[in-house]
Amino acid sequence: MNLSFFDQFSSPHLLGIPLILLSLLFPALLFPSPSNRWVNNRLSTIQLWLLHLITKQLMIPLNKNGHKWALMLTSLMTMLLTINLLGLLPYTFTPTTQLSMNMALAFPLWLATLLTGLRNKPSASLAHLLPEGTPTPLIPALILIETTSLLIRPLALGVRLTANLTAGHLLIQLISTASIALAPILPAVSILTVIILLLLTILEVAVAMIQAYVFVLLLSLYLQENI
Repeated sequence: MNLSFFDQFSSPHLLGIPLILLSLLFPALLFPSPSNRWVNNRLSTIQLWLLHLITKQLMIPLNKNGHKWALMLTSLMTMLLTINLLGLLPYTFTPTTQLSMNMALAFPLWLATLLTGLRNKPSASLAHLLPEGTPTPLIPALILIETTSLLIRPLALGVRLTANLTAGHLLIQLISTASIALAPILPAVSILTVIILLLLTILEVAVAMIQAYVFVLLLSLYLQENI
């Protein structure tokens, strides 16, 4: 059976049942269950330190009213980070390469930040649609432009995460396929290709972490505008 490069992004099925929910729940098994002890082992200590660091970085641009979102943003960051990194392992499926899933995360959270601003300070939230000191003839055009830029924010969040992860996985598959094909013909070139593949894999690990951080950071900035 001939497989295309994009078959790796299709959701796995078992007896007609999609397994994407199982792949979303699996990363939670990597984290220790709560207990009454302050510190369980070194792994738990490292994980708690990372969670504290992530929470601190995400809460920097927010005021005290935004700290109520700390649990949600930290949980989202942890989930995206774990899924993105596990997706780099061989024979694994990465749910965050699916635009539908990323939009399902981005749109409700963006809408929640928007509704929070309209409920708490509607005048200030609507004031973002028209910069101060705008000439009168430009007011309709600027309102239309600012409204469009506001409405495409969730689309930009979902597409950015999907495109970056998809491009990285495709590059890894293309270079690995090339290195295997060149091995019996040009061994020296094949070894060079494998070195490039290793460097690209390290880069993709960084991209997986950065994209998870950027996704949640932009949500926190959108929240800051509305609180």
